[in-house]
Amino acid sequence: MEEKLRILLCEDDESLGMLLREYLQAKGYEAELFPDGDAGYKAFLKNRYEMCVLDVMMPKKDGFQLAQEIRQVNAEIPIIFLTAKNLKEDIFDGFKIGADDYITKPFSMEELVFRMEAILRRVRGKKVKETNMYKLGRFTFDTQRQILAIGDKQTKLTTKESELLSLLCAHANDVLQRELALKTIWIDDNYFNARSMDVYITKLRKHLKDDPSIEINNVHGKGYRLIIPTTEEE
Repeated sequence: MEEKLRILLCEDDESLGMLLREYLQAKGYEAELFPDGDAGYKAFLKNRYEMCVLDVMMPKKDGFQLAQEIRQVNAEIPIIFLTAKNLKEDIFDGFKIGADDYITKPFSMEELVFRMEAILRRVRGKKVKETNMYKLGRFTFDTQRQILAIGDKQTKLTTKESELLSLLCAHANDVLQRELALKTIWIDDNYFNARSMDVYITKLRKHLKDDPSIEINNVHGKGYRLIIPTTEEE
């Protein structure tokens, strides 16, 4: 039986907290609820969690302070902030601390779970990348070092370039759905992120131009296909 993912949930509104905990449990998560930042931090030190969902306005220790202390212990764990604040300054502060997402109240619980799943897909994708080395025609792609090499030429890719090329490699000679790529790497599939991804696709094509057998094709209405030679063709 697959182990349930454990979620640290900190919310001082008792009614909302209980509803969130019950909803997450119904969705297959093991959610542990704490009413303030101090209790949440003590629990974090004692237990293993896969994600933190933190209310910003809490007694004893607010969500921002709690997140900073959690980041000192575990710099990689995903954090989502829940807050009634919607000022840009507060949102920026949250992301500066290292938030993976920021949801303003009121929100739908379905949206929260959707965002959690998108973040977890991205995190799992990064973990897979750490052990992968791809052969793309005459290129080799070291996903851990984010280096694309051909002969003596090495190109250091940006994080977004590396994440996108990794997804394309995982779907080599098949269609990588635009929605999947956007939600995995950018979390949200809005218009601006879609345009940003198009720019990164263009950059990857330039990086790969030294081997004409490698192509990234548009698949109308669906996404992209990375074409690489098969073993027989090579």
